[in-house]
Amino acid sequence: MYINLPHCQIRSFQETDAKSLAHHANNINIWRNLRDGFPHPYTVADAQRFIQMAHAAAPERFFAIATAQEAIGSIGFTPGQDVERFSAEFGYWLAEPYWNRGIMTEVIGVFTRFIFKNYRINRLFATPFGHNSISTHILEKAGYTLEGHLRSAAFKDGVFVDKYLYAKIDDSFKP
Repeated sequence: MYINLPHCQIRSFQETDAKSLAHHANNINIWRNLRDGFPHPYTVADAQRFIQMAHAAAPERFFAIATAQEAIGSIGFTPGQDVERFSAEFGYWLAEPYWNRGIMTEVIGVFTRFIFKNYRINRLFATPFGHNSISTHILEKAGYTLEGHLRSAAFKDGVFVDKYLYAKIDDSFKP
């Protein structure tokens, strides 16, 4: 997959992304906003394992956010099962030097359209932590609707934290 955007590209991961991925992902400010499966510190070996996992996923579900020179983040989705089989949760992160430039709003909008067009998904949702107001603002700007406030729904960095549930529906989807 390759989508060229004005400030970046969304593309398949490459083995050569490991070094830049590790460099940008090894940041406590990123780790604080992601699930505990995202390691900290984040090493080149962690990046290599992630890239291998991304390549093994069928269909492809995890993508690099990149400049022409390097990977600067990631976006991906996990399809639901059983009665949630047409729904998918997605997650993302972007290197801190690229924050506050409108990149993630653009990436999420394009990514959402790509998923609705190319996968059998009618509902995409994200669950940012309550303390991550930047992420909730990005989701709103990308056209996602706040569906719920989940109190003490996660345990992160030694404390219970709230989460928000944002979703977007593809009204043209036919099962």
